[in-house]
Amino acid sequence: MDTYKDYVLTNGSEPASVFQFMKGLKLPEEEFYKYFGSFKTIKTHIWKAYMIHTLEILKNDNAYQEYTVREKLLAFYYTLMEVLKKDRSYIMYSFKGVKKPELSPSFLKSFKEEYQDYIHDLIAEGLDSEEIIKRPILSDRYHDALWIQLVFIVNFWLRDDTTNFQQTDAAIEKTVNLSIELMGRGPLDMMVDFAKFLYQSR
Repeated sequence: MDTYKDYVLTNGSEPASVFQFMKGLKLPEEEFYKYFGSFKTIKTHIWKAYMIHTLEILKNDNAYQEYTVREKLLAFYYTLMEVLKKDRSYIMYSFKGVKKPELSPSFLKSFKEEYQDYIHDLIAEGLDSEEIIKRPILSDRYHDALWIQLVFIVNFWLRDDTTNFQQTDAAIEKTVNLSIELMGRGPLDMMVDFAKFLYQSR
């Protein structure tokens, strides 16, 4: 996968064919197909690896296990950005020409699946701890909203030209705080609870 990334960044485009790519490596074409079915498959694997690496880092962090849901989501985004930062040029290449990444271009398919497995578990944890409130219809869409949040953060980071991407760090904090506040118990929920109390106390 690293060889593929090096090729596209050096040449500005994919190889014309698998044959050409493997010829440059002085390997037979059939060797490629032992691992990947196409260049599209490579791109999917590359992005899936970013997510798996991020989740492994968090899994091995003892402090992370004690965090609140808000803190876990913050840690996830900060860690993901550190992982992506090492491959920023390739990330920028991947998104070149992608106008609506929230619609999940094919190379993000496995990346999104891994993320949504993670986020479903995090939402369930938040519901158990009551950091997140279950709401009719809306709570079934929390994971979709958080996917859009992730895409927003990655796009923000790609446009960020501040030193050490300081604005991205601030954007992560603000978007996570907002999303947790919106999914948590707010004034409207308290008003509904109070109205129910008054009705039941008649």
